[in-house]
Parts: sequence; C-alpha cells; structure tokens
Amino acid sequence: MTGLTDTTQQAFDRAQELKQFEESKLGVQGLVDSGISSIPRIFVHPPETLSDLKPAQPRPVSAHSIPTIDISGHDSGWRPSVIEEVVHAARELGFFQVVNHGVPNEVTGHTIAAVKAFNEQPTEAKAGVYRRDFKTGVRFLSNVDLFNSKAASWRDSLHIRLEPQLDTEEIPEVCRNEVMEWNQQIQRLEGILMGLLSEGLGLSPGKLQELTRPERRTMVANYYPCCPQPDLTVGFVSHTDPGLIAVLLQDHLPGLQVKHGGVWVDVPPIPGALVVNIGDILQIMSNGEYKSADHRVLANLNREARLSIAVFYNLSDLEVQVGPLPELVSSDKPAAFRQFAMGEYLKALYTAPLEESMLNYFRA
Repeated sequence: MTGLTDTTQQAFDRAQELKQFEESKLGVQGLVDSGISSIPRIFVHPPETLSDLKPAQPRPVSAHSIPTIDISGHDSGWRPSVIEEVVHAARELGFFQVVNHGVPNEVTGHTIAAVKAFNEQPTEAKAGVYRRDFKTGVRFLSNVDLFNSKAASWRDSLHIRLEPQLDTEEIPEVCRNEVMEWNQQIQRLEGILMGLLSEGLGLSPGKLQELTRPERRTMVANYYPCCPQPDLTVGFVSHTDPGLIAVLLQDHLPGLQVKHGGVWVDVPPIPGALVVNIGDILQIMSNGEYKSADHRVLANLNREARLSIAVFYNLSDLEVQVGPLPELVSSDKPAAFRQFAMGEYLKALYTAPLEESMLNYFRA
C-alpha cells in the first residue's frame, strides 16, 4: 500500500503510521488510487463515535428539518419577513439553506468541477502544495487535526486564504479562475447575510460587519473519496465552526448532518441552494441568541467522490476582545460568555480535537 502499514499487521504504532501517511503526501485520494480494500487503522474511529452513524437518507418534513429560505426579497418590502425566517433558523438550529441568493448556478457548477479536477490530479501534481503551514495562503492536506484527533477522517482538504490578502498566483492553476470568481460572488452574499443577522439582533444592518473588521475569510474545499469501509470511519467528525458564519456549497451527494434536539438531521443537497451556519464567535457575540450547532459528515459510500466548499468568515486580529455585545446583555439576560482575546480562542482551537466544543472554554 505504497509503503503505508496495512491494517492486517498485528502491531500498531499509531504515531509511526501517522508519520508515514503524512510524509507520503498521498492524502485519502492517493490511498484510494493505490487500490486499497480496507482502511488503515489510523482512520478507524472508536465505538462511541461509530455507534450512532446512520447513512444520510431523505426524511419527511418535520420540526427537525433544515429550513430553506428564499432571500430574494432581502432588498425589498419583504425584508422583515426574510429577517424573521433567518433569525428563527439561526436561533433554533444554527443551520439553514438559502435559495435565490444571486450566485449564478454557472459559477457554483464551474467551481465544483474545477476543485474536483484539482483533487483528482495525480499525487505528484498535488504534492507541491501539500503542507500543514499556511504561510503562503494555500495548503492541501488530509485532516487539519491529523495529529490531535482520536482517529483520522476520510477526506482531503484544500485551504485558500481569501482575506485579508489573496495571492492569486498561489492558487493551483487548475482551479484558479473559478475560485477567484466564487470568492467575488460569495463575498457579496456574506454581506447580505451578515446584514440580515445583524438586524435580527436589533442592530443596524452594518453593525456586525463594523464590529468584526478586520475579518479573515478562508475557503476550505473538502473532498470525500469513496470509502471501502464507511462503517468504520467518518468523513468529518462532529464539530462546531469557529468564527461568525460559514457559507457552504454542496455537490449533489448527501452526507452532511446537523445535530438538533439530540437527533442527527440530514442537510440534503438542494439544486441551487447554499448552506449557511452560525459559528462559535457569533453565538458568543449574540449572547446565545444564535446557535452554533454540532455537525458532521458521514464517510462517502458512493463510488463517486463527494465535494463541499465552505467559506468561513472569521476574525483576524488576535488582540481583539470578544464577548457578548453590550446591547444584548441585561439584568434579564446576563452575559452567558466571558470576555477574551481572539488569540486565546484560536490557541484553544488549534490544540484541541475538532470534536471538542470551544464554547465551553469561554462560558461565564
């Protein structure tokens, strides 16, 4: 298996196998290309993770369903109604899908195809950007938490820093033009969404963006190849997102699930829709009004690889103080979280397993 230890070997030196996998720069797709029929043990998750895994499947509309919101009226007399829908979803689930958002289907389709093309290149073509450090603003790797997690997840990721500085020449040529166009389109949509969420808190439309500059925007494209043993691993462990909001483009394959009321709920791919979810920092700033929900991705059991592309809207100033907004704290609703520097949050985030919620670190 291209020099990597096979799961049939009796002795299991986890640290050594992680090192071998990392140094091979194969990624998960490289393992698949090598013809494996069983997954390496570094990808096998413990029983407590595997016990409640269920394949994503259509479910009837219920109180747990992820709402789909038409936001075409955001700049018309329908704006109060759009805000009401967005706020309800942000409070109850922390997840919703938006349609009629203004991002052309042509752009989303070309972006998915181009990023898939990057992932499906030979290993040698991707090895040049396979790295853990983010100094150039572009990195390709498998499992950002590879050395901190209990077990690796069955995915590869392409990370591109969009702001505060986007170095277009660093973006792989096979997807460069498409990523740049996607960035322009999604930046406009993020502004609309932040305005709706800001008004939903009783603030002015531009208040949240004003409070959160300078921002850091990062695109993460997660590529989930077919897994030969999907019952033994996951595509992405249960976690919450850092930052303010994330906007996610899914392809047509299922797999994304969000936890609501103790139940895992599918977030089905809807043609033309984009998924929006609340991050930890926005839950903290909103004093718990908005919810940062646990979500996960099941291992892909389809022959075709699954792809999703998320853009995260974060804070970039490590010294900035974060906490519940004063306007949202009162004697009736005291601060649910303490004040802290953004750097403290990021240090905790990068040294803990992904499945460990950061919110608990900063509760009042």
